[in-house]
Amino acid sequence: MIGQERIQETVCRLFKEAVTSIPEDVTLALKKAYLREEDELALLNLKAILDNIEMARKEEVPVCQDTGLPIVFVRLGDVKVENLYEAVAEGVRMATMEVPLRPNVVDPLSRENTGTNTGHLIPQIDVELADTDSLEITVLPKGFGSENNNALMMGLPGDGIDGVKDFVVRTVLAAGGKPCPPVIVGVGIGGSSDLAMKLAKKALLGRVGERNPDETLAALEEDILRSINDSGIGPMGMGGRTTALDVKIKTAHTHTAGLPVGVCIQCWAARRSTTILKDE
Repeated sequence: MIGQERIQETVCRLFKEAVTSIPEDVTLALKKAYLREEDELALLNLKAILDNIEMARKEEVPVCQDTGLPIVFVRLGDVKVENLYEAVAEGVRMATMEVPLRPNVVDPLSRENTGTNTGHLIPQIDVELADTDSLEITVLPKGFGSENNNALMMGLPGDGIDGVKDFVVRTVLAAGGKPCPPVIVGVGIGGSSDLAMKLAKKALLGRVGERNPDETLAALEEDILRSINDSGIGPMGMGGRTTALDVKIKTAHTHTAGLPVGVCIQCWAARRSTTILKDE
């Protein structure tokens, strides 16, 4: 059995890793953006971002003051686990005190802060059953400067690929500098309205620079990315060649009468961390 204490300690560690150390694929994409940039203000912004990342890693402090809403993705294989939901929640509470994480979680109406980054249905936990002998945990601390710019389109079948592209590009361009570009854009196509948005968020877990194995989707990712970067919004919305580092698409089959499209925008601080636990 994978015990509760082990899970909560793991979750605490993952959140610390996520908020203090930007993944290598994201850092590399930012460095490449810096090397191909020509605009002086964009270069200044990209250098500040890269310096920020390096300092946070060395000092083991959060890379951004908004340490996000705690979102956890779990792939549960053929293993026994003890009190999974409470273990994850306790891990978040531990990280809030130990890292520390900024207390962000409030009642949606009264705005009363819980002080622990936990509350009703938070942390947000997505459990997927897997054909493995392990428990995979991935944390995604999601800042709301970018989250507030997400969008959903309940499209019609006739909108087609061109309609999907148009909606995604319009969403990112409307966001402008608000989500702290260069951004990563997650796109979910199909399913129902809630599944499309979930797919869009899960798409953000993919490595920056890796294309979709489906040729049609890979071409669409590249086409959308090119259109976004042609906008000239640039780093922090102040102009430049790189508005988005990547576009990632996930799909699901859907109803014959619909074409749901979800867009989830991630800021340059694309924080995520994952590990796999096995029964000892």
